[in-house]
Amino acid sequence: MEDVTPLSPRPLSRVLFRQWWRELVFLHWEVDPDEVARLLPPGTCPDLHEGRAYVGLVFFRMDHLAFGRGPAVSYLGSFGEVNVRLYSRDALGRRGVVFRSLDCDRLLPVLTARTAFGLPYRWARIHTRRTATGISYASLRRDGSGAGARVRADISPEPYEATTLEHFLTCRWGLHAQLRGRTYYLPNTHPRWTFTHCDLTSYDESAIAAAGLPAPADAPVSVLHAPGVPVRFGPPQRLP
Repeated sequence: MEDVTPLSPRPLSRVLFRQWWRELVFLHWEVDPDEVARLLPPGTCPDLHEGRAYVGLVFFRMDHLAFGRGPAVSYLGSFGEVNVRLYSRDALGRRGVVFRSLDCDRLLPVLTARTAFGLPYRWARIHTRRTATGISYASLRRDGSGAGARVRADISPEPYEATTLEHFLTCRWGLHAQLRGRTYYLPNTHPRWTFTHCDLTSYDESAIAAAGLPAPADAPVSVLHAPGVPVRFGPPQRLP
């Protein structure tokens, strides 16, 4: 199995697309590994930390989406996103994430990602507010389900040193997904994470239960803020 590393252990063969992730807020809860296992694509299993599985709720801004070496896509290449994700590994030992939902406030990227990659994007209203001392996100899906999430946090420029668990949850160099009945791995690479001090002020969410998991009963076990990183994705690789 691959080690947890601050930089990707594998170079990309070529760049399929590029993007920036900005102003990320990560919330994590412990979850039953059996609950995770039933939601993962074939050929993968839960990636556990000291025998425990986790679900993540991640809020951020996507900017400067671009394909290959081309220019960034204007307007449609920048949007708010809120995702629910699980942690996976495959028979080659590659660690990844499995997205159970990805809320996005641009319809065309939602349709493109669902069709081209089989990813569970959902069209949503997402509002973001960043001040000198804090950040807030609010999402609500447009499908009438009422699913969504809100978070408010106080942010300071003081650096924060992530724990071993938090490195395990954030040092992820690919995703596992299923398209037309086949599981694939989509690799990515980006610079080392930097985190800043973050105090959770409030949150409310129904996205985790909508993703097929029990709604968290307790406060998150980890709250992180990252200013952001540029990210590159390589071509998808079928699992053996």
